[in-house]
Amino acid sequence: MAHEERPAFYALRPGGSRDYLTLLHPPYTLWHLSYVAIGAATAPAVREARLWASLLAFFLGVGLSAHALDELKGRPLATSIPDRILRAVAAVGLLGAIALGVAGAVVVSWWLLAFVVFGTFIVLAYNLELLGGRFHSDAWFALAWGAFPALTGAFAQTGTVRWPTLLVALACLFLSAAQRRLSTPVRRLRRQVAFLDGRMVMRDGTEIPLEDAHLRQAPESALRALSAAMVLLAVGLVAARLV
Repeated sequence: MAHEERPAFYALRPGGSRDYLTLLHPPYTLWHLSYVAIGAATAPAVREARLWASLLAFFLGVGLSAHALDELKGRPLATSIPDRILRAVAAVGLLGAIALGVAGAVVVSWWLLAFVVFGTFIVLAYNLELLGGRFHSDAWFALAWGAFPALTGAFAQTGTVRWPTLLVALACLFLSAAQRRLSTPVRRLRRQVAFLDGRMVMRDGTEIPLEDAHLRQAPESALRALSAAMVLLAVGLVAARLV
């Protein structure tokens, strides 16, 4: 059976302004921004201004820049956004994130510049598949989009990383690894598989046709639930610290 044309479960009907919303990968962007907030919640006290600045920096760097660069590399979302606009979005997003990071270093600690340098490097190396795609792997995805946001969110609060933050960052790393394991086969079904034919025979003799929608149902349902859970968890943890 021919697979559904949409390249992602959150992708809107192609064309016009809908392409720009699809480009943001809304569930995944919110998911990874949640790691920033969860990391910040491990600080002894949450400073709202620093939290908002951290969230904005990661939105610019990941939600805009990384996703624009990813779309330039092979058009995985099949948008009709012109290349020049994608390049502009990527540049503005990355420069904005860098500017916020430098400003944060002045206020918090000059060590924050190390986070800025790593973040800039991984956005370019991962999404442009530099160095032969060495950094475009499951392990680097988990580190860059899981552990790193949590560590940065915490460091931006106090200029230090406490041992509870390391445990939380490790948890975020494993959560991102799980996200990758769930999303990879789904992406393959949606974007690469042209035809699928087969059946599943149960022990009682019942036969179930194997269709792409059937194979996608469980992992996509899990991804939807996890993306919502992460946002609620982040909001709840921060709210508990601020009340």
